[in-house]
Amino acid sequence: MSAVFDARPCELGEGPLWHPARGQLFWFDILGRRLLTRSGEEPQEWHFSEMVSAAGWLDRDRLLIAAETRLFTFNLETGAQTDVVALEADDPETRSNDGRADPQGGFWIGTMAKTPRPGKGAIYRYFRGELRCIFPGIVIPNAIAFAPDGRTATFADSPTRTVWRVALDAEGWPTGSPEMYLQLPKDGPEPDGAVFDAEGRFWLAEWGASHVACYAPDGSRLETVPVAAPHTSCPALTPDGRLFVTSARQDMTAAALASAPLSGQTFAASVAARGIPEHRVRL
Repeated sequence: MSAVFDARPCELGEGPLWHPARGQLFWFDILGRRLLTRSGEEPQEWHFSEMVSAAGWLDRDRLLIAAETRLFTFNLETGAQTDVVALEADDPETRSNDGRADPQGGFWIGTMAKTPRPGKGAIYRYFRGELRCIFPGIVIPNAIAFAPDGRTATFADSPTRTVWRVALDAEGWPTGSPEMYLQLPKDGPEPDGAVFDAEGRFWLAEWGASHVACYAPDGSRLETVPVAAPHTSCPALTPDGRLFVTSARQDMTAAALASAPLSGQTFAASVAARGIPEHRVRL
């Protein structure tokens, strides 16, 4: 069973990143426009002028952050921001969502309508100065993750309850057609954020199910880690077996919040798995 790691409630917690150079967890409250962390027992947060959702690490002090309209670098020590590339900046209806760095140093980021609509979202990859749309026509992009051998990526379109996997070429670009990896039940939870462990098992936050599920490479379910919040949104896994999980309270009724008062908080558990250190983004 997981325990509360940080009690600050997020309206839509997302994008947990275990920074390997700092040994520190960072995560986002998308709707609250916040980046949060803890340094020892001390909570810290930064506020932004637009929604922020995911990040990759550049060096000890700088992150590449995905926001509503752009990718930008952010210095954790000084607060300095530098724009890198526009991200659907001409469309005020969309924002960024799930994202993660790939083994080749590229950064994958999904976009979606602020009020989800079919076909309004997409997944992009930023690599060596180029932002390229690689999967258009998505509603809610999630479960962006990379197998330990660096040859396969996963992604989901959450309302379809399908997680796809696709082969990657030597430079990390998708090659060939995606194939189905997981199909969750039609009336069940939706796939949200995900991460692989060092043995190739897939840890998936299942929105609406109060847990993170672990799947084998063949798609069979191995275990679940209970979380005291129904809307688990994304896991992060450290090399020493700590599983962190963000959650959300978005659109929950007063009655639902009363029955799950820890919703929106960030959780931690110990698991028998080794995380893959998050890959470094190379601009």
